[in-house]
Amino acid sequence: MSAYTHSLGTNLQPIYLDCHATTPVDARVFEVMQPFFMEQFGNPASVNHSYGWKAAEAVEIARKQIGKLIKTDSRNIIFTSGATEANNLAIKGLLESAGVGSHLIISAVEHRSILDPAKRLKRAGYDVTILPVDEFGQIDLQQLENTIRKETALVSIIWANNEIGTTNNVKEILSICKERQVPFHSDAVQALGKISIDLQKVPLQLMSLSAHKLYGPQGVGALVVQKVVQENDIAFAIKPQLEGGGHQRGYRSGTLPVALIAGFGKACELAKELMIDEATRIKKMRDNLWQGLQNQLDGLVLNGHPEDRLPGNLNISIEGVDGEALMTSLKRIAVSSGSACGSANAEPSYVLKAIGRNHQQTRASLRFGIG
Repeated sequence: MSAYTHSLGTNLQPIYLDCHATTPVDARVFEVMQPFFMEQFGNPASVNHSYGWKAAEAVEIARKQIGKLIKTDSRNIIFTSGATEANNLAIKGLLESAGVGSHLIISAVEHRSILDPAKRLKRAGYDVTILPVDEFGQIDLQQLENTIRKETALVSIIWANNEIGTTNNVKEILSICKERQVPFHSDAVQALGKISIDLQKVPLQLMSLSAHKLYGPQGVGALVVQKVVQENDIAFAIKPQLEGGGHQRGYRSGTLPVALIAGFGKACELAKELMIDEATRIKKMRDNLWQGLQNQLDGLVLNGHPEDRLPGNLNISIEGVDGEALMTSLKRIAVSSGSACGSANAEPSYVLKAIGRNHQQTRASLRFGIG
C-alpha cells in the first residue's frame, strides 16, 4: 500500500506516514471479517450447534494462516486483545509462575508494555535488569551473557523497535539464552509482516504479535507459546492473567472476537504473499525520502541503525529546531514524534535518550512509518 490519503467531502486529509502506530484495514481483510459481525455471529466455544462450529472453524483457519507466516504450529498461537496484553501475559505470567525473587532481563528500549510490567514486578519483589543499548539501539550480546544468572527466569528483547526501527540479532540472543537454559521472549509486533520471522530457524519460546500493524484490525493480537520445539528444550510455565473458563489451553480465558481474528489471519496470509516485494518497494521509498530530506535540509540526524532496521522506518532529529513548533507546522503529513503508545506522557522519547540523543534532539524528532 502506498502513502495513504483519505478525503471527507471537500477536506483532503493529510498524507498518512505513521504506519508504526497503526495501519488501515486492507479491503481484502475487511471482506473476510464482515460475515462474522452479522450472519456468522456464533461463539467459537459453543460446541453444540453450527453457529459455534463455523466460528471455531474461522478461528482455526486464522491460526493456521498466522502459523504459516511465522512458521510455527498453529496450536502455539494464543489470541489476546492486542500486543500489550500479550506482553503482559508473557512477562508477568512467566515471572509470577517462577516466583518472587526470580530475575528478568529486558532492554532500555522495550515497548512500554514491557517496561511498565517490569517496573511493577520489581516493586513486588522480583529482580529486574534493564540492559543499556548502543548508539543504534542494539544490546551488547556479551553484556547479556554476563547478566544471566541462575535466578534468571526470562530474557525479553524487542525484535524491531517501534520508534527507531532498529532490529536486534534475535538469533544470537536465542543462542545465548538456550546455552544458559533461559526462556526468551521477543516483542515482534513491528517485525511481523515486514521482515522474515521463521520460528523453525529461530525457535524462541515466546513472541508477541498484533494485527493492526500489518493492515489487520485493531483490538486483536497473539502470544506465541512454543513449549516443545526441539529435544532438551527449556521448561517454563505461564500463570494466566485472565481467568474464567480455561479457554486457549488455559492461558487466556474469554470469548474470542471471531471477526477480528479472521481479519488477523487474512492479513498474515497477504503478508506471506506480498512481504518480499512490499519490503523492497517500501525501502526504496524510505531511502528516497531520506535522501530528499538531506538534499533540502541541514542538521539532520538519523536515529537508529543505518542497515539493521525495518524497511519502512525513518526516524530523524533536526538540530536547532523547536520540537513543538515542528509538529505544529506539519499540516499536510501525519507523522509521530515518538511511540503512539507513549503519547499520553509528554516526556521526551526514552528510546532516543537511551541511544544518546540530547534533550533538543529528542524533542525535535520525527518518526516516518511508510506503508
